[in-house]
Amino acid sequence: MTTATSPFHAGEQTIQHLAGVRGCVERKGRAVIRDYMPEQHREFFAALMFMVVGMADQNGHPWATTLSGPSGFMNSAEANLLTIKAWLDPDDPLHSCIRDGAPIGGLGIDFSTRRRNRINGRIENCVIGEGFSIRVQQSFGNCQKYIQARNERPRLRSKPVPESRMASHLGDSEASFVAEADTFFIASRSAQLDQEESSQGLDVSHRGGRAGFVRVVSPTELCFPDFSGNLLFNTLGNLEVDARAGLLFIDFRSGGMLHIIGRTKICWDVPETTRSAGIERLIFLDIQCVLNREHAFPHLYDFVSYSPHLGAEG
Repeated sequence: MTTATSPFHAGEQTIQHLAGVRGCVERKGRAVIRDYMPEQHREFFAALMFMVVGMADQNGHPWATTLSGPSGFMNSAEANLLTIKAWLDPDDPLHSCIRDGAPIGGLGIDFSTRRRNRINGRIENCVIGEGFSIRVQQSFGNCQKYIQARNERPRLRSKPVPESRMASHLGDSEASFVAEADTFFIASRSAQLDQEESSQGLDVSHRGGRAGFVRVVSPTELCFPDFSGNLLFNTLGNLEVDARAGLLFIDFRSGGMLHIIGRTKICWDVPETTRSAGIERLIFLDIQCVLNREHAFPHLYDFVSYSPHLGAEG
């Protein structure tokens, strides 16, 4: 989402101004945001067995989901091209949305090393049911902050047949699951997706905290913190210009995937006690749709430890 004059679009620049970091972040962005993948990023993606992706549905609403395969299902023959040999399951909300020219955000994450890298770009070379490539427009690494360490464990049995539930609100068990989560992923979009310019696109990122960091205000509303981070404000910049967002919670013990979409509101006026905990803003999500897909994620993980950036438990 770069432009000839700035690596940030208008929404990101607005949030950077509000946060008082615009000048220093502009210089930082030029240094860390590339229109190609460095060799270490290409090797990193090739070693992964899943990637989180963000795309828009037929109504333009962003969703977050995952693509999976054996190690090597992603490879990069060119520095600005990532080829993916995988497709989404029929019950995935984005199953029919993969097409040439569609914007896409990707996040590669390794829980065992707490390493993550992101790409944003456009889909090309799409072969329905088999795979596609991402023509990279933005590539950048993220620090290890707030990533909980997990170790993958093998499934003792084959993956059960997924079962799905769709509703306009959280059920009791879903609300409890969200309230106990320590990790989720969020997809967001810039103002316009129908332009080929790299300044317009989709993004997906990771959010982590101690269990309970996401508050279930009601069955139709969530609240989660925006901790101090890399100051690029890719997600908040998108939410500033388009309030729609898609959240993904994964049950790493059972393989369940809980997709939640809705509209966000950024709250800048937080109490000083909240700021002292590293929380700089609060994000409220007005839930519009919930899709619960049991056993949809093919990997299982055991929790190892919280990120050291979260400090001692109080």
